[in-house]
Amino acid sequence: MTLAEFKAADPETLEGLLLALWWDARGDWDRAHEIAQEIEDARGSWVHAYLHRKEGDTGNAGYWYRRAGRRPADGSLDAEWEQIVEALLAQPSA
Repeated sequence: MTLAEFKAADPETLEGLLLALWWDARGDWDRAHEIAQEIEDARGSWVHAYLHRKEGDTGNAGYWYRRAGRRPADGSLDAEWEQIVEALLAQPSA
């Protein structure tokens, strides 16, 4: 699936972190966060970090970036969202 296809996807075809990011893109931060916090691996921590960064809670975001083994993002939220989606699409089951 390409990024463009993901953006137009039916949520019924998505699961896990991709579904979380799909909801986030549609303005449902709470639903996205609910999904992300249930996935306790590095990728889930990365999405969780992004969501708290978007929320403006940089302290909490920093914690989740550390759990993800990543430096805190400093670019735009849109760029980070796309980076995460592309990484998840490249390795959907990793």
